[in-house]
Amino acid sequence: MQAEVHMTTKKGLNLIILLLMVLPLFFGGHDQVSAQSTAPEVIVVTLDGPLTPVWSGILQRGIDQAEKRGADLLVIELNTPGGGVELMNKLVQQILASPVPVAVFVSPRGGMAASAGTLMVLAGHIAAMTPESAIGAASPIGMQGEDLETTADIKTKEILKASVRSLAARRGEKAVQLAESAIESAKAATAEEALAAGLIDYVAPDLASLLKQLNGQTVNVSGVEVTLNLEGALLSPIEATLIEGILALLTNPNIVFLLLSVGVQALLIELSSPGGWFAGFVGVVLLSLAIYGLGILPVNWFGIVFLLAAFVLFILDIKAPTHGALTAAGTGSFIAGALILFNSARVPAFSHVSVPLVIFMGVLIGGTFLAVVLIAVRAMKTPVVTGRESLVRKTGIAQTEINPRGEVQVAGERWSAVADEGESPIPAGTHIAVVRVEGVRLIVKRIE
Repeated sequence: MQAEVHMTTKKGLNLIILLLMVLPLFFGGHDQVSAQSTAPEVIVVTLDGPLTPVWSGILQRGIDQAEKRGADLLVIELNTPGGGVELMNKLVQQILASPVPVAVFVSPRGGMAASAGTLMVLAGHIAAMTPESAIGAASPIGMQGEDLETTADIKTKEILKASVRSLAARRGEKAVQLAESAIESAKAATAEEALAAGLIDYVAPDLASLLKQLNGQTVNVSGVEVTLNLEGALLSPIEATLIEGILALLTNPNIVFLLLSVGVQALLIELSSPGGWFAGFVGVVLLSLAIYGLGILPVNWFGIVFLLAAFVLFILDIKAPTHGALTAAGTGSFIAGALILFNSARVPAFSHVSVPLVIFMGVLIGGTFLAVVLIAVRAMKTPVVTGRESLVRKTGIAQTEINPRGEVQVAGERWSAVADEGESPIPAGTHIAVVRVEGVRLIVKRIE
């Protein structure tokens, strides 16, 4: 027994020694891999389109990853026509709070950092643009794209001017003047003009060229001077998640318009023929997504009045058919409502919807409701084919002699019958046809 315990103890000690010999190999291999990955890393976040709440999540994920990996730089590739003031403030605060140097790069060529994008560029530790790009036109506007004139709106403009003065102060007096004029008079500037005024630091045709210019430069991050070592830097893009990609689609006015159109029609189908759940479920989901998109896009809400009027007219034409007159009026109201909602003069151009798409959907929805109306009218004109009235012109056999009364079998049932004028007597077994129905009796005549 003692020998067995001794052998077991010896095997255990040998196993421990073997593990102690193998573990350094694993740790040594890990150090070797780390040594091979000493190249600097640049995290790249791409923000393209109008500002959306999705941007905040993507940007924060990029900042967190840059800090976690010890990245040398975070680059925000920006191309935006602008967005809401509240969301802009949140994005600016995220950039300013980044522990990693942030370069905001207006890209691609021909891109823009308009409206709220201007302040995002100024918030970066480094500001850069591609040739042919533009920056500015940052005057705040209302939810329908109108100029701000009330006292509260003027206060908003003054706060934005104070913000750009603070962000552009380190860039010199010309930069401050250009930034203020972007708020006050919606002035825009080209990349070369912004560089000459000191509003941005670099102009580069692409990201690789920008990184070459930034290599060896020193930036101030939260009061600490950081020297950028970007020689042979590895680029690590932050990809949007599936949900973020879907929500980003809702900044496309064409998508929002389609969701709104199909969602309302699906809901009306459910209301007109209750009992199922699929059409109603689809309608609620699509309308929820459309409302989310409408909450982000600057639209003229007066167009909703015309859209609601259109669907009221469609329903009225089904309930009280006018041979398509109300449907035609509803189609015109639908098209007008969509154009007012998205394409009115007060709505910024980036929120405009395709006019051919609006006309196509209007005609399609109008045609659908017209078909429903025609079916309803035809149903109203169709003779009743249920109950005793459905027996007219049906044939059967006389079960007894009909002189002038008797019994017949029609449609598988036995009925009391009366011979039509001039038809009696009708012998039993004779083939008969129903002429009309009077109360509970069938008026019949003989047939060959």
